[in-house]
Amino acid sequence: MYRTIIVEDEHHLREALSLLLEIASPQKTQIIGQASNAEEAIVMIDELKPDLVFMDIMLESGTGFDVLNKTKHKSFHLIFTTAYEEHAIKAFKYNAIDYLLKPIDAEELRQSLDRIAARQPKFVLETQLAHFNIDRKKSPERLVLPTQEAMHVVKINDIIRCETSGSYTTFYLNGGKKIIVSKALKHYEEILLQPQFLRVHQSHLINTDFIVSYSRDGMVQMQDRISIPISRSHKDEFFKLMRD
Repeated sequence: MYRTIIVEDEHHLREALSLLLEIASPQKTQIIGQASNAEEAIVMIDELKPDLVFMDIMLESGTGFDVLNKTKHKSFHLIFTTAYEEHAIKAFKYNAIDYLLKPIDAEELRQSLDRIAARQPKFVLETQLAHFNIDRKKSPERLVLPTQEAMHVVKINDIIRCETSGSYTTFYLNGGKKIIVSKALKHYEEILLQPQFLRVHQSHLINTDFIVSYSRDGMVQMQDRISIPISRSHKDEFFKLMRD
């Protein structure tokens, strides 16, 4: 049972999220407080020491980031709630920070809670936010990959390829290390962009900097000595990128 605080400046949205939590996770969350502005949120988090915080980004008297920078208690799971803003969402994805788009969907809320339940207690929020505060100011050079055991911070340039299997993606890194995360490849395809990264197959996303050779019959050999098939639907895109 997660002792939960909702930080949201609009009353009807606080009530809507409370109701969704009662429907989606009656056995997982206990709402112990609701804050409508940054000052209230800072005091409430430090006094009540929640396990889980839903944090609106834009508040009446500041931002969710102001709250997080000023609270002393930081050992909690965090889910941002936000209206769509492309740059912020991309930064969340790079740093494996949970977020929900408004209006909040019950199934997406349930999935976020399931991800949290799979993590170790007191998941390293400070590490996530430290990288987030750096990366949202410039083009990120690192990607945070969450597993049940740890948060892995990897250099994007060290990713040789990604391979998906169902809802899991395996990252193969320069040096032989591999990391398995419980997110589908589509999630990372939206982060790892062309021309450096290219989806060549339904199951494979490759870093073109690590291509050793490719054949006209549709196979590409990577630096880790693995040959990846290029699907028919991706051949034209692949060969055009290689020519360019």
